[in-house]
Amino acid sequence: MTIRILLADDSALVRRILRDILQGEEDIQLAGEAGDGKEACELTFRLRPDLVLMDIRMPVMDGLEAIEEIMAQAPTPVLVLSGAVEASEVERAFTAIKRGALDVMEKPELGSADALEEFRCHLLQKVRLLARIRVIRHPRRRLRLPVSLEVPSLAPGHDILAIGASTGGPKAVMTLLKSLPAGFPATVFVVQHIAAGFAPGFASWLNRECTLPVRIAVDGGRYLPGEAVIAPDGRHMTLCDGKIRLDSDPAVNCCRPSIDVFFNSLAQARCDRVVSILLTGMGRDGALGMLRIKEAGGTTIVQDEPSCAVFGMPKAAISLHAVDQVLPLDLMPGAIAKLFGVAAGNEAARPTTLVQIKEATCGKNDTDH
Repeated sequence: MTIRILLADDSALVRRILRDILQGEEDIQLAGEAGDGKEACELTFRLRPDLVLMDIRMPVMDGLEAIEEIMAQAPTPVLVLSGAVEASEVERAFTAIKRGALDVMEKPELGSADALEEFRCHLLQKVRLLARIRVIRHPRRRLRLPVSLEVPSLAPGHDILAIGASTGGPKAVMTLLKSLPAGFPATVFVVQHIAAGFAPGFASWLNRECTLPVRIAVDGGRYLPGEAVIAPDGRHMTLCDGKIRLDSDPAVNCCRPSIDVFFNSLAQARCDRVVSILLTGMGRDGALGMLRIKEAGGTTIVQDEPSCAVFGMPKAAISLHAVDQVLPLDLMPGAIAKLFGVAAGNEAARPTTLVQIKEATCGKNDTDH
């Protein structure tokens, strides 16, 4: 199937570079080009591309306004191309994700052939993945849930909430962290697959959006209840003897940081004090680590298919029988609140139910959706 792409960037040079990359692929077709956000909206409505590559800073209408308009009128997958990883630009990039964009990448270094080739490979990988994702006008779904279970409260002393996420994850992670109150009785750890250079900005963005303080992990640092710690990009994060450890060991599941590496470090001891959550994402990272946590006595939860951008990682965990509970994203905050015995905040105020895992789920096709 041919993937039809719309380019939206006010730089003719950037559009030419992107055009040259895309036109060299047999399965990709350039549907159109826009030099500002208003034109990007008009072409999206008329041409109905499979994916929009969107700059943020553009004349007439900037990328943030354009994304908001597209998501309201003709929901389309959007990949944001950020001009730099400076704080202000990263903040705008994550604001774009909050408004509906699926992912973000830094624009290529124009003076480096090696950097341009690396950008080309990453761009084509993301284009082929994101173009298959269905986005919706209204993110909140009305789900008819099957037989439900009461959520048990954990015994006092459960002190780690471990979250893994990939494609579509930043907004999902924000949903969970925004629901947690100040004084949350556990440390929250997040391993999010993200483009190089964006992890510090991701942590800063979450810190501004959430009541809970959020910071990037530091090698050798200790951790406390009531804070959220984000794995840096390009390094694995583990816990050992009450301290955070970071290393540059080879990628696992093609990922560094790897969710499996972090989850496996938790499973080295009894996990009665651990709740692990696996959110939307491509591939299998985190599934085996989640199984180890479950075998060590931890509680395991995954995001359900309808609320995932990509169901790959949760589905892989389900196929390993590593999952205690499957939940839509909008019910997860309430489940977390009940598990840790705290008041539900924001969207967590609704009554919580847990969806029982169906054996049929494990038998579904392994292809990501």
